[in-house]
Amino acid sequence: MLAVCSNFRQVKAGASSHVGPVQAADTDWWPMFRHDLAHSGYSTSAAPLTNQRLWAYGTGGCIYSSPAVAGGIAYVGSEDYGVYALNATTGAKVWEYVTGGPVDSSPAVAGGIVYVRSGYPDDNVYALNAVTGARVWNYTFGGPVGSNPSLSSPAVSEGLVYIGSTDGVYALNASTGALVWNYAAFSVGSSPAVANGIVYVGSGDQNVYALNAATGTLVWKYATRDYVMSSPAIAGGIAYVGSDDYYVYALNAATGTLVWKYATRYWVESSPAVVDGTVYVGSDDGNVYALNAATGTSVWKCSVQGGVASSPAVAGGVVYVGGQVFVYALNASTGAQVWSFRYGSSGGPDWSSPAVVDGKVYVGFIDGTVYALKTGSPSPATGFPFTDQIIARAPIILAAALATIIAMAVVVVRRRKRRTQHGREPETPATPEKA
Repeated sequence: MLAVCSNFRQVKAGASSHVGPVQAADTDWWPMFRHDLAHSGYSTSAAPLTNQRLWAYGTGGCIYSSPAVAGGIAYVGSEDYGVYALNATTGAKVWEYVTGGPVDSSPAVAGGIVYVRSGYPDDNVYALNAVTGARVWNYTFGGPVGSNPSLSSPAVSEGLVYIGSTDGVYALNASTGALVWNYAAFSVGSSPAVANGIVYVGSGDQNVYALNAATGTLVWKYATRDYVMSSPAIAGGIAYVGSDDYYVYALNAATGTLVWKYATRYWVESSPAVVDGTVYVGSDDGNVYALNAATGTSVWKCSVQGGVASSPAVAGGVVYVGGQVFVYALNASTGAQVWSFRYGSSGGPDWSSPAVVDGKVYVGFIDGTVYALKTGSPSPATGFPFTDQIIARAPIILAAALATIIAMAVVVVRRRKRRTQHGREPETPATPEKA
């Protein structure tokens, strides 16, 4: 699938337009959602320049979880209730831990522990031994039954695990799982970012929150006009985040005041990556956007097949992002397509976001497969090769699918109701609005 891109700037002589590997002395692991606590979405790793499939591993359910890769192991969750540890080089299963609910959350690896949450009907945060998969502790949420936003992924900082749930933001002791604090907010499906002693997160009550990381007290909040599923990225004193009101926002990280906002044409559930003064983000309008981080002006946009809920990863001058059928590699300076890879025979909303480590891209898809891609001979289109695993785990898959359908139906009804109240229609991208 060829992506159609519009470039709004000229690449100046000497500018960083090179697409190629960036060598690092040590492996730059991708240990959590969006790579790091500030959610930069950036790796110093070499970048795969073709889409050769290194391996593919089939689970028994859809994958909305984004892989974390650390210590030679790729960790990912599945809607078959499992958390998987896979050899990052071969794809062989190292261990699997079965929770009591679909695992759409993306794992975070810190201090030899894998932290991840499960959704309804389980609604737990788990701490698992990264080597063996043995459970260290789990914490059960107490929010409303059946509507927990299980996409929220943990951030681990200064001995605390931060994560969202239906009834707010939680901080748990990373060693014991004991509750340290929680801040009440509605339906927090966004994943917390942590920078300079502040936790940044979006919420279903349409707000972006900044909370004191040690105490959970409110530092500031900023009201958008719809659900904030996107997870903030913090760079240069600015918090960048999308909203279902179709806008990408740049907010002063210390005060919450608006710096600029940019209108797309549909929901922005993708979480921004911020690299070298450029913000990269997807939208459900079917575009990947590159915006000037200081001004919000468009650098380029690239039209792909289907909406883009996946969050971009940037490495070696290339932007990697998932669509509804393909994963794309785009030139970070121009938006031109470097390559695309077809996940499988079916398409649909895909929240799994790429992780780039040691010249490889790791990503999951709704067909239940985790893929590892690398530089080499281009791979053909693929279908789903793991029918036996689906049959073996059919009862779990059906239960997970039913829970997912119910949760998605609730979200759609709520969004439609909000849009009816707001009277919003898709907006044509325009010059960014500033404070």
